[in-house]
Amino acid sequence: HQSVFSLLPEIMIQRGVQAIGRLDQDTTGLLLLTDDGKYLQALTHPRKHVPKVYHVTTIDPVTPEQIEMLSQGVSLHQEKGVFAATDVAILETHQLTMTIHQGVYHQVKRMIAAVGNKVEALYRHQVGQLVLPELEDGEWVYLSEQQ
Repeated sequence: HQSVFSLLPEIMIQRGVQAIGRLDQDTTGLLLLTDDGKYLQALTHPRKHVPKVYHVTTIDPVTPEQIEMLSQGVSLHQEKGVFAATDVAILETHQLTMTIHQGVYHQVKRMIAAVGNKVEALYRHQVGQLVLPELEDGEWVYLSEQQ
């Protein structure tokens, strides 16, 4: 599979840009890249609890009980603690939005599985206050100073 870095001009690779977090090969949406170590640390350190908003499409219909369980928190196999989402809401029968503040391996997929459903499509819409602008798949933009 191609890496996201294959989409970048050579000058970006030479600058040593790194991904802030990651997206699985079957997940789409916002991925930030930077060569600023302080910025990277500010968005990825577990103590910072930077919110990440996902739109999730599920195999089975989303139920109010599943929303409640995600909000209350679920246990994940081989992880310590309980993982809860905030701002969890049903968008459509098979779609929900949820915000997580941690970032463990396949967290959203595992949380959805823990409440008895399965992810069909996963889209990261927002990291911190930065919302993904309208872009085509594989397209990227530089952030402005304000962003």
